[in-house]
Order: sequence, then C-alpha cells, then structure tokens
Amino acid sequence: MRTRSRPSLAELQHLARKAGAILHSGYEKDHQIDYKGVIDLVTEIDHKSEAFLLGQIQERFPGHCILAEEAGKISGNDEQCWYVDPLDGTINYAHGIPIFCVSIAYAMDGEIRLAAVYDPMRDEMFTAEKNRGAWLNEHLIHVSQATDLQRSLLVTGFPYNAWTSPVNNLDFFGRFARRTQGVRGLGSAALDLCYVAAGRFDGYWELTLNPWDVAAGGLIASEAGAVVTNLEGVADYLSPPCSLLAASPDIYQPMLAVLHEDR
Repeated sequence: MRTRSRPSLAELQHLARKAGAILHSGYEKDHQIDYKGVIDLVTEIDHKSEAFLLGQIQERFPGHCILAEEAGKISGNDEQCWYVDPLDGTINYAHGIPIFCVSIAYAMDGEIRLAAVYDPMRDEMFTAEKNRGAWLNEHLIHVSQATDLQRSLLVTGFPYNAWTSPVNNLDFFGRFARRTQGVRGLGSAALDLCYVAAGRFDGYWELTLNPWDVAAGGLIASEAGAVVTNLEGVADYLSPPCSLLAASPDIYQPMLAVLHEDR
C-alpha cells in the first residue's frame, strides 16, 4: 500500500485481515494474561495485533489521530481519525471460544466513513462505506424484516464493572428476555452489530461502551438499514457516555420504549 492522505476501504480490509492472521495464529495457545480490572483482561495477542495496526496506520497515514483500545488516544489531526480494536472479544479468545474479531473504522470531519470488521475463525469480512451500503465477503447485506418484538432475537453485552455498578444491564436483559424469542450474548460488540447488519439478530443494545467497540460495527449496521443511536435515541453514539441501540426499523421504537419504561 502507498502512503496516502485518505485510506480506501480495501486498505482497511487489508489491515483487518493481517491483524486477523495474528489472532488466528495465536488461538488456543498459552497466553500471557494481564488484568485491567476484575474481569477486564488483555493478552499479549491484543498487544501484538494493536502494535501491527498502529505501526501500519502511522506509516501510511502519518499525522492521523488514532483511538485504540490498549494505547488510548494517539494525538494527531482530529479531522482524520481511526478507531481500532485489535481483538474484540478478548475473554472469549483467552478461553478458546472462537467468537472474536478485529474492528477498524476511519472517520473524516467527525463522521465515520469506512469500516471493516474481520472474524478470522469464520473468514467473514464485514465492511461498509458511508452511503454505499454494507457487505459480508463482497455480498450486500441488509437487516432483518422483523416487525414484532415478541418474535425477534436480540443480542447484548455487559460492562466490565457489572460486579459493582448498579448500571449493569441485568434489568434490561430480564425485560427483553421476557418479551422476545431470546437474548444472546456473544462477547463481542463489533460482531453483535455485524450480525444485526446481516439479519442474524434483529436488534442490539448495550449500556457502557468505548468508541472503538462500536465505531466500525455501527456504520456497518446503519448502512445495512438498521436504526443506530445511543440509548437516548440520539444519533451520536460515540460521544461519552457511550451507549448503543441498533435494530431493524420496525422494532427500534419498541426496543427504545422498553429501555425507557421507568423514566
């Protein structure tokens, strides 16, 4: 790849595949595990994947701002910013559960323009470009045609401070579990959103997130036809406190109503 001022979607895919190969090569091997919190862990593969991605981005697009899970914010031109999660689903990965991915998004002038989420175990590449649709391995994808919350299948996640915080999502999980066909928890926010985009789930919500968790998946879901907002119904879901609701159009409002029943 040549040094350029703006990346192409193909370049994001290339980076995601290369980082995915790092994850795949280390899968089901012994890992060095450190803890950032009681249940928030990181492996040496997270660091290896992120070091590769940051090195490549800084070499090819010097001066761009980067927000990455392990490195935090790398200052640069805020008009061009990358959101990088080198291993989304670290707990799954550390336990040998094959549900994890690499997530990369590129924003220009505060708007996410390009996204790539790669699952190396299934060799599934989810991509999107603003106003040009969403794709899975070069096939156009669209959200489900779900119209009834009772017949929907949802997915969610839980914060790393669920042991101690009253904002732990357990109440909402119970509400939706009693009103739908079921609620799943994959352990990867980026894949949750991509599965909504592909029509595998009808909706997704989560309370406590970071921008790199959902920047790429949010664009992919939106371009596939989902309504994507924060839990207050605001289009900006990347500004803190970061939360997200993504659903097929006909069940978005019913989901939002359930989330606001006691307010």
